[in-house]
Amino acid sequence: MNAPLLKVDDLAIHGDGVTIAPVSLTLAPGGRLTLLGETGSGKSLIAQAIMGTLPKELATRGRLAIDGEAFEAADGRSRRPLWGRTLALLPQEPWHALDPTMRAVHQVAESHRHVAGLSRRRATEAARRDLAELGLAEAGHKLPGELSGGMAQRVAFAAASAGGATIVIADEPTKGLDAPRRDAVVELLARTPERGGALLTITHDIDVARRLGGEVAILRQGQVVERGPAERLLSAPQSDYGQRLLAAEPARWPAPPPLSGDRGAPVIAATGLAKARGGRELFRDLSLAIHPGEIVGVVGPSGCGKSTLGDMLLGVAHADAGEVHHAPGSPLGRQKLYQDPPVAFSPHWTLGRLLDDLVRRHRLDRRAIAPWMERLGLDERLLARRPGEISGGELQRFAILRVLLLEPRFLFADEPTSRLDPITQRETLALLVELAREHRCGVMLVSHDPALIERLCDRRLSLERDVPAAREYLARPEATPSMS
Repeated sequence: MNAPLLKVDDLAIHGDGVTIAPVSLTLAPGGRLTLLGETGSGKSLIAQAIMGTLPKELATRGRLAIDGEAFEAADGRSRRPLWGRTLALLPQEPWHALDPTMRAVHQVAESHRHVAGLSRRRATEAARRDLAELGLAEAGHKLPGELSGGMAQRVAFAAASAGGATIVIADEPTKGLDAPRRDAVVELLARTPERGGALLTITHDIDVARRLGGEVAILRQGQVVERGPAERLLSAPQSDYGQRLLAAEPARWPAPPPLSGDRGAPVIAATGLAKARGGRELFRDLSLAIHPGEIVGVVGPSGCGKSTLGDMLLGVAHADAGEVHHAPGSPLGRQKLYQDPPVAFSPHWTLGRLLDDLVRRHRLDRRAIAPWMERLGLDERLLARRPGEISGGELQRFAILRVLLLEPRFLFADEPTSRLDPITQRETLALLVELAREHRCGVMLVSHDPALIERLCDRRLSLERDVPAAREYLARPEATPSMS
C-alpha cells in the first residue's frame, strides 16, 4: 500500500465558544474526502488547523503527517514552508485571498513564478492558459473589485493551484458558480488525485460531493456523525441528520404558498433597460415589474449581468437606456443582500458594534435583534467576534439579519444562501418567503441553482450571455406536478 499523503490523528479544536471533537482522517495518493455539514459545524476550522492558520483565539491539539513529515497540530508555523508546494488551500472567500491592487493575470503568474519557479515570461503564459481554461480569458486585466463573486473565486482557484501542490484543501470551491463553471471546477479539482495527489474538499453542495466521489464525512456541531463511500452515503444515509441533509436539496422542496390577494401597485418597475460593459452588451429592451410580496427569480451564467441589473434597480448603477420607477418611500426601503458578505461588513469592528451603529444611525429598535438572531440560528456569542472570525454562512445570516431590521419594501438578494448548507438554506429562504408575503416586500432573488428558483419563485427572468435580451419572464407553472 502507498504511504498516506495526509494523516490526521485526534485533531481537536476549542476556545471562544468552539468545540470540535477529535477528528481523524487519512488520505492516500489518489484519495478524495469531502466534508459535508451544517454551517458553523467546524468544516473550515479543520482545514485551517491542517494548514496552520487557525485564529489566535482557538487552540488545537493532535498530530499530523504530511507527505511523510510529522507535525504537532498546535505548531501552525511549522507548516508554512509547505504552503503552495506540498499543501494548498483554495479559500472560501476569494476577497481574503486576492490582492485588491493586482490584476488577475499577475496574481496567478506570481504563484507560477515564485512557487513553481517559472521565468517571468513563462509564468505569465501559464497564467493566461489557466484563466482561459476557467472561462476567464477576457478577465486577466481586471482587478478583483471589477470581478463578479464567481469570477473572483475562479481567479483565487487558479492562483492557489498554480504551484502544483500534492495535497489540495478546497474550501467551498464552487459557491457562486453556475452549473457549467461548477462542473469545470470539479473536473479541475479531480486532477489532483488523478495525478497521484490527495484532495480534501469542504462543501455544502451535495451534487459536488457526488461528482467528486471518494469518501464523504458528514459533520454536525463539531462531530462526525456519518462517514462512508460517497455513492452509498449520498443515496442512503444512515444517520437522521444525513437523511435531513439530503431531503433539503432544493429539488425536493415543496412549493411556497402562492401570492394571494390584490397585488397592488409595483414596488419597482423598469422599462426598456439596456446595459453594456467592457464592449459587450449584457441585455437590452428589458422591462419588468415586481409587486408587493412577489418573488422574482433571476438566472443566467456568471458575468451575464444579474448583479448589474439589481444595482440598476436599486439606483446604485446607471442604465445605458431605459427607466426605473420606485414606489414612494424612503431609500432605506430598497436593500441588497450581497453575494459576498465580507465586502458588506467592516472587518475592523465586532458584529455587535456594527449592529449597534446601524440601530443608532437609523433609530431602530435594538430589541428586534435577539428574536431575529434566534430565527436565523445565530448564537449570541458571535456578536463579540469580527466578520473575519466567523464562517461565511454565519456572516451571510448576519447580512440577512441587518437587512430585515430595516424592513425593506424591495429586496435584491444576490445569491443570499450560497454559503449555507442545504438545511439552513431551506430554513432561511422559507423565512425570507414568509416575510416577503407577510410584510409585502418585493424580492428579486438571484441564484445559479435552477431547481431553487423553480421551487421558490413566482416568476423567473433568464439572462443569456449569447442573447442579450431577457429570454424569459415567466410565471411559475402551478399546475406542474413537480411543484406539488
